[in-house]
Amino acid sequence: MAEKKLRITLVKSPIGYSKRQKGTVRALGLRRINDTVIHKDTPVIRGMINKIIHLVEVEEVL
Repeated sequence: MAEKKLRITLVKSPIGYSKRQKGTVRALGLRRINDTVIHKDTPVIRGMINKIIHLVEVEEVL
């Protein structure tokens, strides 16, 4: 069975949010609005997404 992946897109600017949230955005590899990255669906990545869910859009990809 294929490994699940997540497509993460930055839809809102992290300006005005805490340094920690900005760091999480950067750690996911997102630099500017509408940047999209694909990561494996792991508990670590899910946790990072949960901390910045108000800034990103997430889709499951096969």
